[in-house]
Amino acid sequence: MKTSEISRHSLAPQIYQFDDFRVDAIKRTVRRKSGEPIPLTPRVFDTLLYLVQHSGALLEKERLMEAIWPDAVVEENNLSKNISTLRRIFGESPISQGFIITVPGHGYRFVAEVTRPSLATALGNRAALALALEVAPANDESLAAIPQPSPAAPKGKLPRVFIAVSTLLLIGLAVFFFLRLRPANPVARPTSPVVVSEKSIAVLPFANLSAESENGFFTEGMQDDILTALAKVADLKVISRNSVASYLAGRPRNLREIGRELGVGKVLEGSVRRAGDKVRITAQLIDTRTNLHVWAETYDRNLADVFAIQSEIAQKIATALKAKLAPEEKARLSVGPTTNSEAYVLYLTALGREDEDEIAAEQLYLKAAVLDPRFALAYARASLLNSSIATYRENGERKAKAHAQAEEALRLSPTLAEAHMALGLCLYWGEKKYDAALGEFEIAAATSPNNARICSYVGGIYRRQGRWPKAIASFERALYLDPRNAGILTGAGNNYLFVRNWPAAAACYTRALELEQGAVFPRLGLAYLEVYRNRDPAAGGKLLADSPAALARWDLAMLARNYLTAEKILSGIPEGDVFAEQKCPKAFFQGVTARARGDFQSAKRYFAEATPTLEEWAQENPDDPERRAFLGLVYAHLQRKEEAIREGRRAVELLPENRDAFHGPLWTANLALVYALVGEQEQAITLIEHLLSIPGLGSTPPCPSTMTLADLRLRWEWDSLRNNPRFQKILASPEPETILTAGE
Repeated sequence: MKTSEISRHSLAPQIYQFDDFRVDAIKRTVRRKSGEPIPLTPRVFDTLLYLVQHSGALLEKERLMEAIWPDAVVEENNLSKNISTLRRIFGESPISQGFIITVPGHGYRFVAEVTRPSLATALGNRAALALALEVAPANDESLAAIPQPSPAAPKGKLPRVFIAVSTLLLIGLAVFFFLRLRPANPVARPTSPVVVSEKSIAVLPFANLSAESENGFFTEGMQDDILTALAKVADLKVISRNSVASYLAGRPRNLREIGRELGVGKVLEGSVRRAGDKVRITAQLIDTRTNLHVWAETYDRNLADVFAIQSEIAQKIATALKAKLAPEEKARLSVGPTTNSEAYVLYLTALGREDEDEIAAEQLYLKAAVLDPRFALAYARASLLNSSIATYRENGERKAKAHAQAEEALRLSPTLAEAHMALGLCLYWGEKKYDAALGEFEIAAATSPNNARICSYVGGIYRRQGRWPKAIASFERALYLDPRNAGILTGAGNNYLFVRNWPAAAACYTRALELEQGAVFPRLGLAYLEVYRNRDPAAGGKLLADSPAALARWDLAMLARNYLTAEKILSGIPEGDVFAEQKCPKAFFQGVTARARGDFQSAKRYFAEATPTLEEWAQENPDDPERRAFLGLVYAHLQRKEEAIREGRRAVELLPENRDAFHGPLWTANLALVYALVGEQEQAITLIEHLLSIPGLGSTPPCPSTMTLADLRLRWEWDSLRNNPRFQKILASPEPETILTAGE
């Protein structure tokens, strides 16, 4: 057989396996593991094959189209249809993209884990031998014809020429597969031009031309309502509110630049002038690449007609963008949420006030619901706000109120996307019922496919379930729809941090800070990446030099073993609680600092001072793992061994990793620290080995029990383990690879 013939067979069966699917590149077939064939058109098969052959790589749309249609010029819509077909086969939904994810503004990435069977597994040992002998079996019958080694032949006496040829071929195979299958850098930037969909739009903030400044909220609500209506059209890409908020009306706008930043082909600009019961609304749709007006209209109407105006604008934009509207989408655009115009005006005003004052906005929604008791959308929006207030202020009454409002919204409008999203958030944040919450978000996303908030909520649930690739994909989808949202960027960065993908985490945090310079959490992330990547806590401290995050600066000084600086930072923190959400007294951290520098007498005094406060805090809510964990730590520092281990174990029992893969590892790490502090070295190291094998730092720094090699090498708390051979072996190892092995 000629070398070209061997190449035609790729020296191995070109079979790719992922999840429940098996792709044969030679036979051009796709089957489920059960054997069920899946018919695909040639171009759809080509699309799938290229994706799986470049699994993990960022594939720009232009590159994909050139690979699939090398001799033809096609529209982007052809590629979109192929991707949609594959997603239907995989059973993906708008929020559950575990196979093909859309990378914001760039293209697609195939994220399912792809494997290829070995020669022996795929063809059988005889076929592998045939390949080594340059005999290419065409079918099963030819495999049967290959002679087997004689039983009498002496073992280990193969001809030297055969061994040499076989070795060269196997080396060639290894090189071929390595070059073919290795994933691209997950944070590499595209080199080819970004393909912008013709059906993409950003609704920019409208100008308030009213005499009364209070009407500014009404104007913002009008813009947001139009955006929300368009976001429910599945055939469109609609940028979320946060990403357009900075392009304020009245300031110079470079629409070409805005189009590039947001990855859209069109923008909608507008203005609102309200005087008494009269309203004038202007709207103009502009092509970002040419600055040409696609459509413009001015409406002079009574205030009672304001929904009709919004509906008409949304429908005309959808028509101008040639979006395909399903019958139910047309109905949603044409049917108002209320027939009471006064209630609708209150609703729009509340929409505009949400970012400024959640409580005031919630009250306006309730006033609207009083005017129209069947105003389901008002109840849903009020519920979403109450879930937010309840979570950040630990308010049980607000939590119950949010659930009741969500249920009422669903009773009034069982198919309303916002109602399902509201109930999903209650189940997620309020009740930790993750599967039930996912079900509600799935329903919401079906009728609101451009809702970035839903994607970020789903991503948050996935990481709690340990489904890290899906969590990452969900946040990337959220960024595709909301690319200038610093909060989502920080959440995406946290995901990468937890799977120890330092470069990708740094890229997200850096971008978040570019958008919001005063943001605390992305700056914290970058500061601690200096520790994790470079083992340089001093560099991290410099990044936080002017930050209000005093406790993080203290922690970085402790990592650098600069205890004098750490004490100075603590002295500048006011007496009382160090954390806003935690009742961990300043004395605890003073005790840690004193013990680290060897002043055991002062340390004991500080820990004794902190203990009653921590005990009282734990008694207030004995089922809170965080409170039990801190109590276990202070007992450990006081060498109250049995009590320390009891509290540390109790924290793990209250929130184990199998219930929350996001926060659970934190309490496991805390228990490892307790074991180390009380002299139980082997138990501590066993937990450390486990924690280094899974994703998740478990907490936003600072946290002395975050689990990276840099932490283990730098923190004084682990000094008691440094002479242990098992611990020394851990420190001599490279950082664990959890980027591609993280869960589902």
